[in-house]
Amino acid sequence: MNDGSLQARLKTALGSPVTETAPLPVGFGLTGLAVRLDDGRHLAVKARSGESGPSLEIEGYMLGELARLSDLPVPHVYIAEADLLVMDFIENDGGPITPAVERDAARLLSALHATPRESFGYARDTLIGPLAQPNPESSLWVPFFRDHRLLHMARPAQDEGRLPAAFLSRIERLAERLDDYLLEPHFPSLLHGDLWTGNVLVDGSRIAGFVDPAISCGHPEIELAFTTMFGTFGDAFFDTYEGLAPLEPGFHDLRRDLYNLYPTLVHVRLFGESYVSGIDRTLARLGI
Repeated sequence: MNDGSLQARLKTALGSPVTETAPLPVGFGLTGLAVRLDDGRHLAVKARSGESGPSLEIEGYMLGELARLSDLPVPHVYIAEADLLVMDFIENDGGPITPAVERDAARLLSALHATPRESFGYARDTLIGPLAQPNPESSLWVPFFRDHRLLHMARPAQDEGRLPAAFLSRIERLAERLDDYLLEPHFPSLLHGDLWTGNVLVDGSRIAGFVDPAISCGHPEIELAFTTMFGTFGDAFFDTYEGLAPLEPGFHDLRRDLYNLYPTLVHVRLFGESYVSGIDRTLARLGI
């Protein structure tokens, strides 16, 4: 949609005209705007042109679920439709993730993970970035991770020509042995699901907000592993988190890298074979 039609649509839906707009970086072919309305509201807008691309309604749904079920700071959603998402703009200073911020994040995420949920998966399928993330409700975690995370992402990566066939065969051999390496948690936990640095907004020494979730219910270890993939959080985070919710031995030695196969495969599908070397290193550690 063009800028004029977007502004008219926002005025009609929100009851106040747009007075200012500024570009807002967003990915996957979407248009992003920071918008001020005449009534003073400061909003973040994502818009999709055409029929192709991820449904923004799902992102709005996921933010609404985090707001409903947790105390995580996430933006309030005003509009969540297939081609338009409008939410509060989270004021932040764009600062670095310092140890103090890491400790604040650890407190927030340990609280998110502490409430038992009914089953693994979710009430509906979600997205990670623009990619489908199936969530059939399941009673066991390891088979869920095997079928609906690891193999679900690896097989399309091979079909799309991003993952060599030999790597898919190795991943399928690992899938047969996952019970040797991964643990069933005490209960399913609600997960944000996409905690890389760009989805963590900072204000001074605290977390201002978490955005762009990929929610489901699963083992907290998959969430914690993802925070290490691009160095989002480090020692200060894990020291605080484990003081509140101790991890089973072996997470940092191997399970972290096994869980990071999933987001690495996401990146293989989105950005190409440059990420395959990370998969090779993890599989080689296991002699696969």
